[in-house]
Amino acid sequence: MSASIMQNQKTIGKSTATFTIILLLVASLIAASFLGYSVGYKAALKEISELQNQIQDLRQQIKDLQSFTNSSQCSIILNANLSLSKIYEKVKRSVVMVRGIVQELGPFGYYYAQVQGSGFVYNFSGQIVIITNYHVVHNALNITVAFVNGNKYEAHVLGSDPYADLAVLSASAPKSEFHPLEIVNSSSLKVGDSVITVGNPYGLAGSMSIGVISALGRTITEDVTGGYPIANVIQTTAPINPGNSGGPLLNFRGQVIGITTAIVGGSQGVSFAIPSNTILREVESLIKEGSYNKHPWLGARGIDMTYEIAKAMGVNVTYGWLIVQVMEDGPAYKAGLRGGTRRVYIAGEQILIGGDIIVAINNRKVTGIDDLSSYLEEHTMPGQTVNLTIIRDNNKMNIQVKLGARPPL
Repeated sequence: MSASIMQNQKTIGKSTATFTIILLLVASLIAASFLGYSVGYKAALKEISELQNQIQDLRQQIKDLQSFTNSSQCSIILNANLSLSKIYEKVKRSVVMVRGIVQELGPFGYYYAQVQGSGFVYNFSGQIVIITNYHVVHNALNITVAFVNGNKYEAHVLGSDPYADLAVLSASAPKSEFHPLEIVNSSSLKVGDSVITVGNPYGLAGSMSIGVISALGRTITEDVTGGYPIANVIQTTAPINPGNSGGPLLNFRGQVIGITTAIVGGSQGVSFAIPSNTILREVESLIKEGSYNKHPWLGARGIDMTYEIAKAMGVNVTYGWLIVQVMEDGPAYKAGLRGGTRRVYIAGEQILIGGDIIVAINNRKVTGIDDLSSYLEEHTMPGQTVNLTIIRDNNKMNIQVKLGARPPL
């Protein structure tokens, strides 16, 4: 074979190898492109599927929102908001600012200070009066009432009751200024009911706030009550501040269901109101007699039972009201109820234990002072005999007690 032929064969072999390599490279590029396209296509399909799911979710949310908008629940919310403004317009002329001057003793002698609260107009059998808190006008001079239109008039106390923190005023305003509110029965109130207050916190006339009833049948004490409890009180979440005292507590129909009276110092979201039943029960006596002396009186002091007290006394009942002291010649004393006999320290506090534990009144369970005081105030009168179920020396017994009337302060 000649050298030229061998050289041609080598050249052909190199060309074939080169061509093969090129084919392989092209095939690899095509395969890679196809594989990349396939992976990208699958990823795109996944993203499209996710977007479709999101669109479906959005459609469902829109559908749910449209359903809610057309529902009665949404209507209730809208109607409530609308009715609040209507209620305010209805009652704002009925709420007044009560002001007066009291004499106080300071380090350099006596001085005069201004007191301020709220009140509301009420029509009692044709006689127009203003109802407020006792502590707002207690010992006050030069009392005036100011209406939301800015007009101010002289006022006088017709009657008052420190045990319920109530006072009734007369004012020298013309009839055109008076727009009485309706007072309704508070017996049907329930925890969770919505309530409205209108008053003058910090002198800001005609302020409105809303909340709910957070508890019923509470018992509170104030400086003006001489240590006696104010019973059957409404607890609410409606914000009140100094100056609100004496203003109306209203339902969503604009009717009075109570009168705001107190806040707990340092607390948030807890306020109290005297129930309207107490107002309705006392208002006639306050107007005609100037006072109310029909608060039932047991003539005993005590504390609520706790697990620790029960353990210290060696008794098997952890609820009820433990009698600490009975007043001499009082109803409890005459009925034979017993007070404490020995002092012990429980959780760092000195407590007089060993007395009778009241666990029921007229077969109504008593878990503490709230139950006992509320029942006495709402369902009994002085001179009435009640049946008390007590625990004495780990024995249950019943004792009849003829109630008296609280002594005047």
